[in-house]
Amino acid sequence: MAIGDIIVGIDIGTSKVSTVVGEVNNFNQIEIICSTNSKCTGIQKGKFTDEDEISLAISKTIQEAEEISNLKINSAYTTIPGKHVTIVQNSIVKDAKDKLAGISVKDVAAAIIQVRDIEIPEDKVLIDIVPDKFILEDGKAVEDPVGKISGHFTLTAQIILAEKDYIKQLTSIFKKAGIEIDGVVPNSLAERNLVLDTNELNDNVMLLDIGAGNTDIGVFNGTSFIYTNTINLGGDNITSDIAYVLNISKEEADKLKRQYGLALKSFIDNDNNIVLNTCKDIDGKNKTIKSSELVEIIEARIEEIFTLVNKDIVAHAIKPNINNVVLTGEGIVNINKSDMAGKIILNIPVKISTGRLVSTIKSTYRASYALVRYIAARPYAKTVSSSIDVKTEKNILKTIIDKVKDFFYS
Repeated sequence: MAIGDIIVGIDIGTSKVSTVVGEVNNFNQIEIICSTNSKCTGIQKGKFTDEDEISLAISKTIQEAEEISNLKINSAYTTIPGKHVTIVQNSIVKDAKDKLAGISVKDVAAAIIQVRDIEIPEDKVLIDIVPDKFILEDGKAVEDPVGKISGHFTLTAQIILAEKDYIKQLTSIFKKAGIEIDGVVPNSLAERNLVLDTNELNDNVMLLDIGAGNTDIGVFNGTSFIYTNTINLGGDNITSDIAYVLNISKEEADKLKRQYGLALKSFIDNDNNIVLNTCKDIDGKNKTIKSSELVEIIEARIEEIFTLVNKDIVAHAIKPNINNVVLTGEGIVNINKSDMAGKIILNIPVKISTGRLVSTIKSTYRASYALVRYIAARPYAKTVSSSIDVKTEKNILKTIIDKVKDFFYS
């Protein structure tokens, strides 16, 4: 990345669209220029159900960001849920062009472009290349091979594919909002460096981001991104359950969830009475329940979420590789003992994220901020800056594969 690069990140969630605009400062760190959000319910169960509503929400966040920043935003990066993503592991051996001078940036960039040469199914499109490990001819693994004296090196990488139909819809939505797509990044991959702490970055970890309507799964074997998927359940389902079972408004249900949020009934200290404001009994008085009744509803849905996650990682034979589970997301972090509930069902150590920056970023903007940081940290990138100065005449429908080709030195 280059000092002064301005990166725009847009996250389309099940309850909102959030946009973050960041600039690379003199210390090669991201400095937030502004962050905006707009309510949006145009996604249901991981599918676009109202393109116009999503486009309008994107437009609102962009317009507000432009007013705050005095910039004209023409393009942005965006996230994609795990359920629409396929990860292909690949490796190639690359000769150094000048063996005496050492491995050059161009050698590495050429290897990154070469490693993407895989057979791509007709219903998929390449959206990203993630360099993973560089192994020199003496067998030594290095994080950055540039300048190392070696006749050749091996690059292992993750080739990220996405469903072509989803990308077409996404492109259409952004086009309606007047925004070009700079790149598309899986949620878990973007959040990894923000949510995990230093020790976890080198461990075999499953990252669970439980949001409003979805639970995104990301599994990492050290630095290798090996699996991602999405379970179409989240915090809003817990709210809906409370509202339905207790016959109260969703607003009151959400308030009770936040006030009495507990994932396991066995941890209740005092089974207090709760007076419901939006439900009357047969005498016309406000109905009263025990807090244990509320927690029982919460516990049932959280158990279902973790059970579905467990079934998924077992079915894909990746559970034995997971040493720890890290929880994040608006849908779960305010519910006490959710980590304990996860540990009981998954039979793997579970903890709430303690990543250094997690507590400093509002949950509303966490995904879009993580996206901006991920893009800013891309190694060997030719450019990462979004188009933010004047209107561009570039074709908004330019394919994602061309964007990836242009992303690296060649």
